[in-house]
Amino acid sequence: MNSRRLTAPAIAVTMLAVLGGLSARPVASAAELAALAAPFDFVVTPLNSAPPAAHGGRTVAPDLAHLRSWISAVGAAVGLADADGNGRADDICLVDPRDDSVRVAPVRGTGDRFAAVRLNPPGRPDSAVAPMGCVPTDLTGDGVTDFLVYYWGRSPVLFVRQGDGYRGGDLVEPAQHWNSTATVIADVDGDGHLDVLVGNYFPDGARILDPRADDDQRIEMPAGMARAGNAGINRLLLSRPGGPGRPPVFVDASTALPARSARSWTLAFGLQDLTGDLLPEIYVANDFGPDDLLVNRSAPGRPAFERVEGRRDAITPKSKVLGHDSFKGMGVAFTYRDGHLLPTVLVSNITTPWGLQESNFAFAPQGSGDELLQGRVPYRDRSEQLGLSRSGWAWDIKAVDFDGDGADEILQATGYLQGDRWRWPELQELAMANDQVLAHPWAWPDFQPGDDLSGHQHNPLWTYAADFSPPRYVDIAPRLGLDASWVSRGIAIGDIDGDGRPDAVIANQWQDSVVLLNRSRTTWPHTTIRLLRPGSSAGATPAIGAQVRAVTPDGAQLRAELQPSNGHAGSSAPELFFGTGSGADTSFALRWRTSGGVPHSAEIRLSPGTHTLLLDDDGTVRSMDDDEGRRGWSR
Repeated sequence: MNSRRLTAPAIAVTMLAVLGGLSARPVASAAELAALAAPFDFVVTPLNSAPPAAHGGRTVAPDLAHLRSWISAVGAAVGLADADGNGRADDICLVDPRDDSVRVAPVRGTGDRFAAVRLNPPGRPDSAVAPMGCVPTDLTGDGVTDFLVYYWGRSPVLFVRQGDGYRGGDLVEPAQHWNSTATVIADVDGDGHLDVLVGNYFPDGARILDPRADDDQRIEMPAGMARAGNAGINRLLLSRPGGPGRPPVFVDASTALPARSARSWTLAFGLQDLTGDLLPEIYVANDFGPDDLLVNRSAPGRPAFERVEGRRDAITPKSKVLGHDSFKGMGVAFTYRDGHLLPTVLVSNITTPWGLQESNFAFAPQGSGDELLQGRVPYRDRSEQLGLSRSGWAWDIKAVDFDGDGADEILQATGYLQGDRWRWPELQELAMANDQVLAHPWAWPDFQPGDDLSGHQHNPLWTYAADFSPPRYVDIAPRLGLDASWVSRGIAIGDIDGDGRPDAVIANQWQDSVVLLNRSRTTWPHTTIRLLRPGSSAGATPAIGAQVRAVTPDGAQLRAELQPSNGHAGSSAPELFFGTGSGADTSFALRWRTSGGVPHSAEIRLSPGTHTLLLDDDGTVRSMDDDEGRRGWSR
């Protein structure tokens, strides 16, 4: 008996040691990190500077004053575009929370091509309204870049180019009181016209930023950490052409969204065709509750979506199953790996040691897209095996091939509140509180200027180490000097300087935002493709939703889909980047919907370099390179 009693603790210690060893992450050596980082190089410069009378927090409703910094933690955003028609994505639409401004301007260092333009919503200025994001778009279809801005305190505004400036008009009339945190633009019903999907956060009508709102019964915090369903209603707005020279008319089709998804605390959307019908499925990344994958069963003018859920097995935690997680989804992106027909779905969550250790997701394909149409989910999370599970308090995430080797790198925004008073113990107490009290602001701890929650993390830059055992992604940001403690929100990707390599801009909260100019040294040639389709007039407009499959001379298959507005607070340029493997021509297979919604496909061979292609309504593909391409690309 005594010997058995003595061995029980030993067995327990042994088991814990074994489990600890199994959960330990592989660590790359200094030599391995140096070799992985060697091809990469980035020049980092400020994108903006502190405006006059900059502030570091928002004025909020009285009931929220004690957690003012929590409420002030979002709002930095950026979009990359060609605003002046020079054929390059070297202009930004930047949201700076330090003065609640939205400005369209050239990226610093690209020339003073036009004076910065501030986009102000129509009507009288309202201090209870703050911009949260800006999406470059061409909703009018005339080939000229316009901008859609979304806010806390009002419904979105479409700014249409007019002369040297922009004319703002309400997306819905009369304007409504929404608190929006994400917006994506795509043709969701397949009729050939771009639609708008708006993710709302705090309840509709809640005067979150109004210091006079001391009697607003609509102000609520999330009704639970894991399954809150009391947010503002997500909106799906279908567009109808408004006639020559007029913006489109929008029809509210929000009832097509499943009820649970529509009332979630949404922070990001990811649109991607997963079933092969050129209709984008919708990944909804939600705070305080499960994310949703919505299968698109729409017909022109008749949107329809079905929520699907993954199945749990004996070795998978519930929160690792798609549609069942209780994490804090704050960003989503797609990357095609190893020639798969389906992309891996990358999702940002909170992963802070000694704070809240959830897990980022990397939902890898385990089957075909046809299974989604049958209600089955062909995805399993492999974030831990791939080295992507842990990073920080994470937000936007983007996947792009920075060095042209045929495999995407992954860049992620991290950080929440930066200060010198560590406040994780109070937040952990809140996370363990009864869900019955969480909706009440008084139940939340104080979060004030100077408090810190994951405020000193760096934005990881993962590259795929195919030769490692096991193969996995490795964060090389510190080796490249990209480990500054930015508190980042949105990321936009585009070729800013016209050298064919993808660059990045990062929108930071209460800090200067930054530009990452790509100077990576590689022997792999890049092929950059800009896809257009005929617009509503003589110009051409980005072919949002078009798909590309490249077969490189060495037989590798690369895939991409043009969905530049995906994610949280970062809208990329409408460009696709491929590392095509040699100097020889590459075969590209293209699929798209015409301006009338008709599916087409075609093949073309391209040499390395930058190409602008017109995907015509008759199913042909026409090169628009050089001067003709610049006119069609932006005008």
